[in-house]
Amino acid sequence: MDVSIAKPPLQHICSRLAENQARMESELSNCQDIHFEAWTYGADQQHEAMTVYCSSLVNMNKNHFIMHTLLEMIHHQTGISAPITPKLISDYLHNHGGSTQPFCLITTLNDAYDYILEGYIVIFLDEWDQAIGYPTEGPATRLVTEPVNEPVVHGPREGTVENMETNLGMLRQRIKNSQFKIEFFTAGSEIKSKIAFGYLKHVVNPEVLAEFRNRIKGIEQYEVLETSYIEDWIEDSHYTPFPQVRYTERTDSAAAALLDGKIIVMVENSPMILICPALFVEFLGTGEDYYVRTVFASFIRLLRLIAFTIALTLPSIYIALSTFHPELIPTVLLLAILDTREGIPFAAFVEALIMEFLFELLREAGIRLPRPVGSAVSIVGALVIGQAAIMAKIASPIMVIVVALTGIASFAIPHYDIAIAIRVLRFPFMIASALLGGFGLMAIALLTLLHLTCLQALGQPYLSSFAPLKIRDLRDMFIRVPLQYFLRSPRNRRIHRRGRRDRIS
Repeated sequence: MDVSIAKPPLQHICSRLAENQARMESELSNCQDIHFEAWTYGADQQHEAMTVYCSSLVNMNKNHFIMHTLLEMIHHQTGISAPITPKLISDYLHNHGGSTQPFCLITTLNDAYDYILEGYIVIFLDEWDQAIGYPTEGPATRLVTEPVNEPVVHGPREGTVENMETNLGMLRQRIKNSQFKIEFFTAGSEIKSKIAFGYLKHVVNPEVLAEFRNRIKGIEQYEVLETSYIEDWIEDSHYTPFPQVRYTERTDSAAAALLDGKIIVMVENSPMILICPALFVEFLGTGEDYYVRTVFASFIRLLRLIAFTIALTLPSIYIALSTFHPELIPTVLLLAILDTREGIPFAAFVEALIMEFLFELLREAGIRLPRPVGSAVSIVGALVIGQAAIMAKIASPIMVIVVALTGIASFAIPHYDIAIAIRVLRFPFMIASALLGGFGLMAIALLTLLHLTCLQALGQPYLSSFAPLKIRDLRDMFIRVPLQYFLRSPRNRRIHRRGRRDRIS
């Protein structure tokens, strides 16, 4: 969404309250949740003031007496018995900066609009060319709960929410280090999305950070509604099915990524944390791998690798063997397959294509329906359609088994983005197997591997640490060695490597 609207000219707050009110009411007309409350103060109530706030963003039950509290504090702390005047309030705020709540001084109406729409209470005083902005307690938001998309058996259960400050607070609780840097900027002239990105300064690769800054340069001109919008600016290739960033709703996973030299990105009103750059092997692991014993973590990772291979190639292997290479199938199994395929009017490729299409349709329908209904529809639909297809001689039982195993294997892959990539690639693999058999399967597998080898994420090789090969990183790839052998703080890693070099020399 390209926005080419020029910024409005600055409108400075004038010292006449009536003029400020007229200009604001004109700008905020037809915004019926914006309230203008006039009141007076002073010895004879001779001074006029106005409070402006957005009722849908402000809880006025708890924030209604802010200004009255300030006036009482001026009397109490300064000991001045003279009547309260706009000049006295101005001098007190500039000299003492005192109030029971933090505040900011606003000099332009443009800033006043922004503060009001961010949930501030803005107070205008007659005979003063500034306004006072107070942050308030906003509307209720979703509480911190267990992540929906990343359930765990062991480990922390706190998940991110739509409030960025809450998410940053949970990250700060995990990384108590001044080297954890957070930078903010605003995108969009209409929605003004607040965006933050963070990194560990002494861990992140300076070249990667510089490349990240260069790619998001100019994003302020666009309307960014969700964290995933930023992916288009970060990724190296827009047309590859393989994701080059990953997402998480778990603060422990985000903290682990920061310790690994990654950059995290957050957008206000979005619970997802974007982690970049993302490498291929990272999509086969989860944060829970570090909360279980080494044997279990290694076994589960190898199981996911097998599931990845099955989900990508099982239908293609079946098509290639049954169509071009039946001699490679054991005789007993081949006879069983031929017996089940008797009366099927379609070739193996067409049969697999129909069943895969129906399975994907059921899966998508199950996701879009309400959760209690969606799971029932997907399970019952798969059973009914599978059985009906067998009885109608549209599909063979062995094909239903192949498609079911493929679907189960894809569910074992922990990250949704890489699972979608497998679902997309499965069809080209099937087409290649239907055209050239095993040779076609091998050819497209090599082309996919070549594509992965050439692919980069923020300038980093996508298949790192395999291409180029890094022996030390293999300790935490498809197997996981005991944590004591690689789980060091970044500073201790450098000291350890320097000590080893000294001993060698």
